[in-house]
Amino acid sequence: MISRQVLRHQDPVAAAPGRGARPWLAPVLGLAVLAAPALARGQTLQEALAQTYANNPTLATARAQLRVVDENVPQALAGWRPTVTVTGSAGYGVGNTRQRSTNVFGQRVGVNTDTERGIASVQATVTQPLYRGGRTVAATRRAENQVMAQRARLLATEQQVLQDAVTAYVNVIRFQEEVRLNLNNAQVLQRQLDATNERFRVGEITRTDVAQAESRLAGARASRADSEGQLQNSRAVFQRVIGGAPTRLTAPQPLSPAARTNQDASQVAALNNPAVVAALFDEAAARDFIDVQLGALLPQASLQAQALRSDNQTLPGFRSTGEQVVATVTVPIYQGGAEYAVVRQARQDAARLRQVVDDQRRTASAQAVQAWETLQSARATVDSVRAQIRAAEIALDGVQREAVVGSRTTLDVLNAEQELLNARVSLVRALANVVTASHSLAQAVGRLTARDLRLPVALYDMESYYKAVRDRWAGLGDYTAPQPVQQ
Repeated sequence: MISRQVLRHQDPVAAAPGRGARPWLAPVLGLAVLAAPALARGQTLQEALAQTYANNPTLATARAQLRVVDENVPQALAGWRPTVTVTGSAGYGVGNTRQRSTNVFGQRVGVNTDTERGIASVQATVTQPLYRGGRTVAATRRAENQVMAQRARLLATEQQVLQDAVTAYVNVIRFQEEVRLNLNNAQVLQRQLDATNERFRVGEITRTDVAQAESRLAGARASRADSEGQLQNSRAVFQRVIGGAPTRLTAPQPLSPAARTNQDASQVAALNNPAVVAALFDEAAARDFIDVQLGALLPQASLQAQALRSDNQTLPGFRSTGEQVVATVTVPIYQGGAEYAVVRQARQDAARLRQVVDDQRRTASAQAVQAWETLQSARATVDSVRAQIRAAEIALDGVQREAVVGSRTTLDVLNAEQELLNARVSLVRALANVVTASHSLAQAVGRLTARDLRLPVALYDMESYYKAVRDRWAGLGDYTAPQPVQQ
């Protein structure tokens, strides 16, 4: 039997931001490589995610859709409840009656009588279903499974929105740092060009060296312009997803790995990924729908009570009243064969959804393995690029010294500077990849929710609206609980 606790509570599995982070990441992510000068307290990733959780319209839409599906349950339960109808009619009638008779003289005469009357009738009927072929029970089970599937889809939407927020947050920091690096590179190359022009005027180098310096400076300015454009794009995405313009962002730590190995990630994802859970409940709802359709082939029983009154239906002053209680049993024999086709169709749909479950499990497992390997690759890249930066810094210092004594050309210096810049940009990107990959792994195994991340925000209660409407017999009010607000 499918466990419904998966959707009611999710225990954090090493998902708290920063908890248990590897020591070599802390000093790297704490450097100015990713963080702007802290002139004031910056916005943290957790605060941005809390703002997203409370204000994102995509997430609000998914919550509203869950409330829509919640209403399927009281609709199914209505099959147990009685129906009450009152029918009334009122009118005016005019009639003429002609009667032939024989008078005292033996003559045949005709007598005409005109009648005018007000006509009225009223009838109250109460019908209580006793047995509907099991359709009410099956429809209720189906509706509840649909609710559980929609809750899983809400969790999937929540994870995707939070992942988008993480990506937007990290991208702003990444492109801010790339702009800074490219701006600094352009300034260095401008000074390099000025020095090259001075040496050219005194005849130490040729015009070729000057042209090479000018070319590198123009390329640096183009790279700076491109990174500035990317930064503005990332700011726009940040505002769309998170709901506010980025201010001073604090460099985030990656999440602790949600699995020890790729095999662990695959196994957890196959059980806990919201897409898998939703597919399981969809398949259960499809099996219940078979029973719903089979109910049309089974007997049905109901009890009906009526009270009626009729005035002046035939003659003025004539009134009839009555009450009756009738038990009805209907046994379908043959109805054209459409009901059999619907049952077969429902069985095939259930078989289709069983294949969807397998497909979702394989997809979730593959995504988890890919996320785990991407995280490991990003971490290894960080180590390699840091070593590359150290070597590039030493190489640049040596090339600059050798250029002073004439054993190196201007092009050699420019190449060394470009190599160091490329390494630093690669480090920024690798660090950003570590953060986003750690969250992608948590998403793949179903652990990127507000509860798992312990966001400082009121959690949305999936059961509040369901409980408010499940057993409600009547009412047109809005039973939506207040939306969560950021604390």
